[in-house]
Amino acid sequence: MPLRLLAVTFDVDDPAAVAAFWAQTLGREVVDDGSGTLLPGGPTQVGLRFLGSPDEGSADLHLHLHLTSTSPEDQQATVDRSLQLGAAHLDVGQTPEEGHVVLADPGGHPFCVIEPGNRFLAGTGHLGEVGCDGSRAVGVFWSEALGWPLVWDENEETAIQSPAGGTKLAWGGPPVSTWPGRNRQRFELVADDAEAELQRLVSLGATRVTDRPGEHELADPDGNEFVVRSSGDRPDS
Repeated sequence: MPLRLLAVTFDVDDPAAVAAFWAQTLGREVVDDGSGTLLPGGPTQVGLRFLGSPDEGSADLHLHLHLTSTSPEDQQATVDRSLQLGAAHLDVGQTPEEGHVVLADPGGHPFCVIEPGNRFLAGTGHLGEVGCDGSRAVGVFWSEALGWPLVWDENEETAIQSPAGGTKLAWGGPPVSTWPGRNRQRFELVADDAEAELQRLVSLGATRVTDRPGEHELADPDGNEFVVRSSGDRPDS
């Protein structure tokens, strides 16, 4: 595959602590691959990476994770375990009638434990969705960039999913927030032929931001930074 999504990256103050939380929550191992602390994903589950927080990063968070559950007891067990591991309840204006539970991880990142029976996330696995703030245009961009089909496209809201299934990437549509400084959350991709993929991404609407040996930072049509790495330069390639 010429371009693949390796991970969703989070800039945090304590990468080891937040990585340990998510490793235990998702049942994954923590790997130092030479580019930071990685929780590898797989063909149907998106990986997560945690890096030290840069001073210039924005305080605004534009994406969050959704965990699925198989029963009310399973949902409560996930909530209880998350709280024991250092999560906290978070009030974002949800009502008692809503079935999901909103929490914040030890780094302050919101995530939701979704109620059982949610049809949209059926069969996605435990990490069911990465919910993003973004326009329909950016959902279409990422569908074309990754070769993942649109599985939802209504009322300016979009979602894409790997042809293999698993974790969905979704964008909530307008109004789209703006924030100062560099995003503290971004996608990390790996390309076999980085230069060819960079040209293709620009043709789809991306903007090149910075270039470093083996690593290139771009911005999608909404201005969200993302990183493309050359697979041949990765320590584990």
